[in-house]
Amino acid sequence: MPRRLLALILGLSLLTGCGARSDGRTPAYRDSGSGPSAEASAGAVGAAEAAQAFELLQGLGDAWRDRDCAAVGRLTAWAEKTLGGRACEATRNGRPAPASAGTVGKYAGPEFLLPASGGEDRWFVALAREPDPAYFLFVDEGDGWRLGAGPIPATGDTASEAAPDTAAGSSGSTAVASGTGVRARLVPQRYLTYLTDPAGVSGVTFPKGDAAAVLRADLGARRTAAAPDRLTTDVRLVVGPRRVLPLRGGALVVHALEIEYRQRPRPGRSSLSRPVHGGAELRAFTGRSRAAELTGTEIVLLVTEVGDDGEVSTVASRRALADLTAK
Repeated sequence: MPRRLLALILGLSLLTGCGARSDGRTPAYRDSGSGPSAEASAGAVGAAEAAQAFELLQGLGDAWRDRDCAAVGRLTAWAEKTLGGRACEATRNGRPAPASAGTVGKYAGPEFLLPASGGEDRWFVALAREPDPAYFLFVDEGDGWRLGAGPIPATGDTASEAAPDTAAGSSGSTAVASGTGVRARLVPQRYLTYLTDPAGVSGVTFPKGDAAAVLRADLGARRTAAAPDRLTTDVRLVVGPRRVLPLRGGALVVHALEIEYRQRPRPGRSSLSRPVHGGAELRAFTGRSRAAELTGTEIVLLVTEVGDDGEVSTVASRRALADLTAK
């Protein structure tokens, strides 16, 4: 995997920042490390503050290693807090820690995407180069910074197309084009529509091989694999502010989905024939070895690129089990 990655840097918007990409787009705003400009809001995040916040990943990695779920809770927010709740408790009952937990403290070489304007909702995004490219969303909870989402591994195409940093020395600010801004704000709903419309009646599409297309196919395959048990799924948006980072020529959106599925035995049976989760994972979450009914919750973290030409593609994603209950 190339060592030089996306140089995504920030522009100006009430809820936004910016970045740059290897296809020739240049960033709307590059933080030089000296903190917010005179034009920036007093609440804007500077590079030094972002770098200090990024260091909390080491403590989070230590907390996962020690199975210190209280510390995991203190260091996380939004979607990542949900992923660190029951899933962390299950590690105390023999479930291996999620793969992301073992690497979260090892990420280094971040590029910071710093909103040029501040407000009550203070946040920023980091794109870490090592050990593999991944995005992180940090949020200021008022009493300190928390990890809201991450790591969200970048797709292979995003990493392989990345070019050397051509953004150094860039300045100024650019707002998202009006049409692109509307599309960016509607990105979470676009995913929701797509994943709940397997027949494609809505007309919403994603490129072949895109993480959204892979996810929809997997949800269908899971229903087939669970037969003769009955499996139903419900896809919802994870509630929270929209994080949109404007690019020259597009925008980047950080968002999340929640997938809840319920598995019940076919008529005439009192237990599941083919549970989608079983063995050690079932025991770790529920204390049982068998179940008459399963309800699971997964969180899907997403980073989506929206082009001025209307093209929408997923550039980073992560899917993880947050909870599992049994009857």
